[in-house]
Amino acid sequence: MQERAAALQARMEELEVDGFLLSDADSVYYFAHYWGYLGMEFGRATLLWVPRDGAPRLITPAMEAEMARTMTWIPDVVAWEDGSPGEWTAPLAGALAGAARIAVERAKTPVLVLDALAGVTDAEVVDGTPLTAALRMIKTPEEIATMRQAGQVAVAMGEAARNAISEGVPEYEIALAVIAGGTRKAAELLDAGGEAATHPLISPTIYNLQILQSGRHTCMVHGRSTTKRLERGDPVYLCFCGIANFKQLKLGFDREFFVGSVTDSQARTYETTVAAQQAALAEIRPGAIAEEVNGAAEEVYRSAGLAPGYRTGRAIGYSFLEEPQLKRGDRTPLAPGMAFAVDGGITVGSAGQEGAFGARVGDSIVVTDKGFEYLTPFPRDLAVL
Repeated sequence: MQERAAALQARMEELEVDGFLLSDADSVYYFAHYWGYLGMEFGRATLLWVPRDGAPRLITPAMEAEMARTMTWIPDVVAWEDGSPGEWTAPLAGALAGAARIAVERAKTPVLVLDALAGVTDAEVVDGTPLTAALRMIKTPEEIATMRQAGQVAVAMGEAARNAISEGVPEYEIALAVIAGGTRKAAELLDAGGEAATHPLISPTIYNLQILQSGRHTCMVHGRSTTKRLERGDPVYLCFCGIANFKQLKLGFDREFFVGSVTDSQARTYETTVAAQQAALAEIRPGAIAEEVNGAAEEVYRSAGLAPGYRTGRAIGYSFLEEPQLKRGDRTPLAPGMAFAVDGGITVGSAGQEGAFGARVGDSIVVTDKGFEYLTPFPRDLAVL
């Protein structure tokens, strides 16, 4: 983490700024190794100030200060209290004193923080997102090793879902099985690596709502589990993208299963989805252009008489969405160490129509010197349970 902060400081000359103010939880963790659970939605500002020269400063609520000091490598942790003069804006003003030009990640910075900047400093505020995005594009060998472990957690979640799916089972029971399966695998990995003792505040618990739909609802893509009970012939779609993570590194992962039977139409649509994903993956190698990887998937859809509905992939890491993206208009060349979620997806009809169906598959991969490596090695064959 110290090396990352030093790299950020070394590149500030490109923006001609005196420092970088970070407020996004993923960015704070990336540079400071501190992850809190209360953010601006609770009025709890945690801010990381990285000056161009000198030591960074972490500003956090007093109730979180002990946890912050335990987790972070940064010695300068400033706590603020509710009802104190200025609350978190007072230490913010102190940190920014003397700065004439400040960088922020504008799209990730809450409006309250941007408004506060206008009130505590006359410094010019510029968008430094391209700088931090570039620093985070190439994963280190250590990060890739952790992402492989995150892949083990994701696979355990997929296996738990597959084992729970059966006629008559309510959707929420599948979601509970996923959470339990992923949590137990994450705890196993932490214990095996000795990190439960050396880093006791790392939680193995899988959280966020499981994306899950069955039957005609599979065309909705991002619905959550309900009390609906599975029926014979139901497709069951699970997206693990919001919950498949380990030690703050996040993956993309999607699978679909069928209860008892599958129609010929569903089978063809699902197989087209897998073909589109595999066509994109076949293009992934160093030097490949992001939008051309996306184009390979789109050609499969067009050949099947279907229209693509969304991008083929996105970079992953400490955030759910990083750069580059596998979509039209992104001309970024791929490089070893980049990691992506690569998806195939087709929606046929709408939930109120007979035959409505959404087919989806998704995996996480890392670009290697010769091609790519799967981070989520889990079967994607047509699975009738």
